[in-house]
Amino acid sequence: MSTLSVDTPTSHSHAKAEEKKGLSSAAKRRLPLLPALIFVIAVTQLPFLLTVFYSFQSWNLVRPGSRHFVGLDNYIDVFSDTTFLVALLNTVLLTVVCVLVALLLGLGLAILLDRKFMGRGFVRTLLITPFLILPAAGALLWKTTMFDPTYGLLHFVFGTDTDWLSEFPLASVMAQIVWQWTPFMMLLILAGLQSQSKEVLEAASVDGANRWRTFVSITLPHLSRFLQLATLLGAIYIVNSFDAIFLMTQGGPGVSSTNLPYYIYQRAFEGFDVGQSSAMGVIVVILTMIVATFALRLMFRTFSVDGGVK
Repeated sequence: MSTLSVDTPTSHSHAKAEEKKGLSSAAKRRLPLLPALIFVIAVTQLPFLLTVFYSFQSWNLVRPGSRHFVGLDNYIDVFSDTTFLVALLNTVLLTVVCVLVALLLGLGLAILLDRKFMGRGFVRTLLITPFLILPAAGALLWKTTMFDPTYGLLHFVFGTDTDWLSEFPLASVMAQIVWQWTPFMMLLILAGLQSQSKEVLEAASVDGANRWRTFVSITLPHLSRFLQLATLLGAIYIVNSFDAIFLMTQGGPGVSSTNLPYYIYQRAFEGFDVGQSSAMGVIVVILTMIVATFALRLMFRTFSVDGGVK
């Protein structure tokens, strides 16, 4: 009994010493990451906190000395602004349509590229190219070479003098964004297709399953994680689309193709209204965080606690 009473405190202190040693070693490993963490906080969180501070003030740069605290008035004015509501609807429509169309096109192209054929590497490189082009360059390319009513390719193909950017502004912007983001979806889905077990596919073929049955019962469930990831990342990036609208339609005609990032730009840099543009920015960040959190929870349900796939 005396031996047990002596050994127990010793083992307990030894465990505490090991725990402290582990914590100190973990702190030493993370210490080199501290400058990067400070930099991220300085360039992301501090500006956001400053934006929140400005959103509670009435401040128009055209009227010097007009800055004063107004509380929630900016947020009330934003939600009563019909242009903001139209921009919000356009943003939702633009994001949903572009993500779905790019996802379906990326799925089809990935299925084609998953098969072996002559020149597959060259074709894959060509299909990836749109994603490597800068968004501003891609927007100007589509504006001048595709949608121009006199010299554009659509005019050459269909033989019409339709001004696509004026008559179908939002659809034109959607076409450019889909063209830009389809390769991204294709790459993610192609990675999922090539990670499939060939033995499972061969077993399904031996059991008499046709290609459609194999795709629906085996391939599509396997791709669910990759499809969810592509949808999440695509939605986060596309909801912030600015280049295409600014360079192709300038939000017009009227506000028919204005989305939230472009409308915030107009209020801040054309209307010089710092208070309301800051309130709009905070609202957009909150909505994006809600959507991203919901999507992440849906996506992570396919993963177990230890990191494995359910």
